[in-house]
Amino acid sequence: MPDLAAVSDILKRATDAGDVPGVIATAATMDGVIYQGAFGRRSLAGDAPMTLDTVVRIASMTKAITGACAMQLVEQGKLDLDAPIGPLLPDLGRVQVFEGFDATGEPKLRAPKRPITLRHLLTHTSGHVYDTWNARITPYREKAGIPSTDSGLNAALLTPLMFDPGDKWEYSIGIDWAGKAVEAASGMKLGQYMKQNIFDPLGMMDTGFAVGEPQRARLAGIHSRGENGLAPFERKYADNPEYEAGGGGLASTVSDYLTFTQMILHGGTFRGARILKPETVALMSRNAMGDLNVRALKAAQPQRSNDVDFIDGMKWGLTFLINPQPMATGRSANSLAWAGLMNSYYWIDPTRKVTGVFATQILPFCDVKALPLFQQFETAIYKSL
Repeated sequence: MPDLAAVSDILKRATDAGDVPGVIATAATMDGVIYQGAFGRRSLAGDAPMTLDTVVRIASMTKAITGACAMQLVEQGKLDLDAPIGPLLPDLGRVQVFEGFDATGEPKLRAPKRPITLRHLLTHTSGHVYDTWNARITPYREKAGIPSTDSGLNAALLTPLMFDPGDKWEYSIGIDWAGKAVEAASGMKLGQYMKQNIFDPLGMMDTGFAVGEPQRARLAGIHSRGENGLAPFERKYADNPEYEAGGGGLASTVSDYLTFTQMILHGGTFRGARILKPETVALMSRNAMGDLNVRALKAAQPQRSNDVDFIDGMKWGLTFLINPQPMATGRSANSLAWAGLMNSYYWIDPTRKVTGVFATQILPFCDVKALPLFQQFETAIYKSL
């Protein structure tokens, strides 16, 4: 049996020291769950403890689930990875490339050199960006009156491209548009599609875009780290959003999300449910952007994210970050991973056959305490194998 007391010691020490208010972490191999633990408090504003069933905002960990939905529809022939997406999503057929402002202060726009495809959307190579890491889009948003993505308004996605589709990688709202493609191809709202085709078959009963009353009672609070340390932070969420954000809108539990990563680890089948074909999971797990590489993200909104650096040569699959070389934590080359804005993280290692999920609720992203704690957690899991 693996010795996992060291894992709990690492997490408990961090919460006891006040490095993070609370943390939940879990890991599994092909044989099942090998570790689960919850430490600290759900919020510094209260006394409720973190528990294994605490609900958290998983933010961009939503992306892999949206990607799985899109790939189900690719399997069915209802979506095509490499066909122009404009006929299905006319707004993307009309999108232009922003080249700056002219002498009179008007935006300079031109047609893109090639049409956007689903592959571009799923790999962050469509030309879209996030204003969290790209300051160039903010003056355009302000001049055009485009609301923030936190507004939940469809208009928030109507931003121009910052480069031609396929020219480079930049983290983006592309997977929000992929969620729109799922809706257009399936005739269902994204959350309804996810529930019917992923959550219910896998038993992910605490995952969804809306936080219901049973989940609200277990919802962790969000915190912000500033010069004076951690403090509760109220992040506004739209009560009745016009679109369900496939790029970052889900709430979930660490246990639910581990079920999803176990499904990927098992090649698309888990708990008796076939979610994806093995060959689809294999395709999603490979480099899907050719010679392009993932690039460092310079924070344009420091209250939301610190700078994000990556190992040289990192790639993007459909829709996972892929490390080309083994990592110091023990993670094998060609493993899959990503994260959520409030410092939640996961990895899936097809070589060592292990996956882990870790969550805090802290801004900004790449927190100076939470990220190293995740890395310590991952390292301890590998040492236990």
